[in-house]
Amino acid sequence: MAVTKISWRISPSKPNLSENDIHVWRVRLNQTDGRVQQLQHILSNDERLRAERFHFDRDRRRFIVSHGMLRLIIGDYIDMEPNRLQFYSGHRGKPYLMHSLGNVPLQFNLAHSKGIALYAFTCSREIGIDVEYVRDMPDAEKIALTTFSPLENETLQSLPQYQRQEAFFNCWVRKEAYIKAIGNGLYHALDRVDVSLAPGEPARLVSVEGSAEQASCWFMKSLIPEDGYVAALAVKGSDFCPSYWKYPEN
Repeated sequence: MAVTKISWRISPSKPNLSENDIHVWRVRLNQTDGRVQQLQHILSNDERLRAERFHFDRDRRRFIVSHGMLRLIIGDYIDMEPNRLQFYSGHRGKPYLMHSLGNVPLQFNLAHSKGIALYAFTCSREIGIDVEYVRDMPDAEKIALTTFSPLENETLQSLPQYQRQEAFFNCWVRKEAYIKAIGNGLYHALDRVDVSLAPGEPARLVSVEGSAEQASCWFMKSLIPEDGYVAALAVKGSDFCPSYWKYPEN
């Protein structure tokens, strides 16, 4: 099966991340007023200012929860108060933690869509994650023409109509997970990365800049965090031990 059913286990109070571990966390963003206020207090001044820029209260709350929970989870890993955590922007804006997990860097990535946030953690490896709520997009194939590679567009057009929505979102989250892992964001053209996308086909990075060898250095996995969502994880290297956690919900 291309996408296996994941059992999201309640997270331990003190998670332990060893060298070959990958931890993926799921958090629901629709929280109580009290919980949102608690999380807002542990954000940095800059994060609170960013939250206030959202026009809609729903989006402001989801930003607060997603970033506040990131601080709580990382605080559990490195045994530090979440409000004391400091981040910096690395090459082309990818966020990094100024603190380490013991003597190794803690690598992480965050993605959210509608009511779900996903977090991916590992040690000393590039990692990226992306999630999308699957929805009707009448202009999906037009978007694909400008952002997908020629091979991906050819594959998309070869599929029956009823499979194209799933294929579009498969392609999108897989490309984004890789781009986020390498930290290039908008600086890297999406159409220069080829991924698998057909429903039922295992998630795979096919080529990067036309190089299958470069792509073979990466592990990619499809995830379904909840009904109606698709997600993808991209990690450089191999020989991983993945775990899937859900943060205890109020």
